[in-house]
Amino acid sequence: MKKQFYTAALAVLVCLVALGACKKQQQAQEAAALPVHAVKVLKADLPWNIEYPAQVAGSLEIQVRAQVGGILQARLFDEGAYVKQGTQLFQIDPKPYEVALQKAEGNLAQAQSGENRTRRDYERMKKLRAENAISQKDYDDALSAYEAAQASVKMARAGVNDAKINLEYTRVLAPISGITGKEAQSVGSLVSAAGNGLLTTMVQINPLWVNFSMPSAQFYKLASGFVSGAIVLDAKGKSPIYVEAVTSDGRVYPEKGTIIFFDSTEDVKTASLAVKAEFPNPKNQRMLMPGQFVRVRLIGATYKDAVLIPSSAVLNTPSGNLVYTVAEDNSVKAQPITAQLQDDMYIVSEGLKGGETIISAGLIKIRPGMKVTAQLQPFELPAQTAQEAAPVPSTATATDVGSFDKALGKDVQPDQQDIRTPEEKHADDAVTKMISGTLQ
Repeated sequence: MKKQFYTAALAVLVCLVALGACKKQQQAQEAAALPVHAVKVLKADLPWNIEYPAQVAGSLEIQVRAQVGGILQARLFDEGAYVKQGTQLFQIDPKPYEVALQKAEGNLAQAQSGENRTRRDYERMKKLRAENAISQKDYDDALSAYEAAQASVKMARAGVNDAKINLEYTRVLAPISGITGKEAQSVGSLVSAAGNGLLTTMVQINPLWVNFSMPSAQFYKLASGFVSGAIVLDAKGKSPIYVEAVTSDGRVYPEKGTIIFFDSTEDVKTASLAVKAEFPNPKNQRMLMPGQFVRVRLIGATYKDAVLIPSSAVLNTPSGNLVYTVAEDNSVKAQPITAQLQDDMYIVSEGLKGGETIISAGLIKIRPGMKVTAQLQPFELPAQTAQEAAPVPSTATATDVGSFDKALGKDVQPDQQDIRTPEEKHADDAVTKMISGTLQ
């Protein structure tokens, strides 16, 4: 009986010892788990808000040149000032041209006198010829003299007009409204129309043009996303997509721009498409100036149910981007992803889904298979971005859109063949629809 009691007691003691050892091992494992910051993968509507470097240009940039030669007598504008069309900019010495005009007017008067004399002779010869009092040759000579005198009057009148034009050209007027440049010729210089005739330059700043390039891959990503429904239009006005310009100090230009040009061919050197946007400048202000470098944003498209992660959670490797996911057993797994950076977030197209847990910081310490303790951190859309989301899809479809050329207002001949692939044509039509409000 005692033997059975000792045996049972020993068994209980062994179990207690084993249980304590297991608990200590579990506590040791938990203590060995690395605490990490983690976030839940977010799934939300995100405005398509990618910025591009751009450069401002005047919608019209011209050279003001002397159209007649002479001594430059005066400059009548302030360099760099805004002037209206028709304002006098320079004065070239008019005296030689005034004399030339007087001479031309004298030649005209002389020619008109000759015309009057030959007309009277012709009228007399005409009456005498009717009475058969003179020969046909005398009549023909009188008629020819009268016609030659008429021609001389036309030539003399053209000479007067030419002299008047040259005299007017001595007053150099602003051909457009815009900003003037520096004077190219100082007062007192001898200028000529054929040689050193450049006087200054002018730039029209209403409207302004902003030129930028969109990567081809992004162009077709936008198009395919619109076709698939992953990208929708806000459709808050006539133009589904408009352009914002941001200056180097972060100020947003108050006027909205519209896309007026998409290049029809890709630049093989940069794998991008040239794009031009037009910005009104009704007050002729100088917040944007020709030559200035800015950044532009295309506003009006939204990623629908985009899978989002913070940029700090992405590890860039030679083989691509990856993230570390945390499984239910707190083990770490390396997950390759396909993603596009926008602002401080990545938009994931492949590799993740909403609700998964990923490590968001300290990635250099992480190795696949290790145990971690995930400390969840808040991750959500910025308040302003969230307000800009919630798009209203456009009711039009890509199939009711004409070709890119037609959207740009170009005539397409019936006998021209469309050599684009079906995928390229569908993408072109999609993007045309997205900016069709700006290309009407």
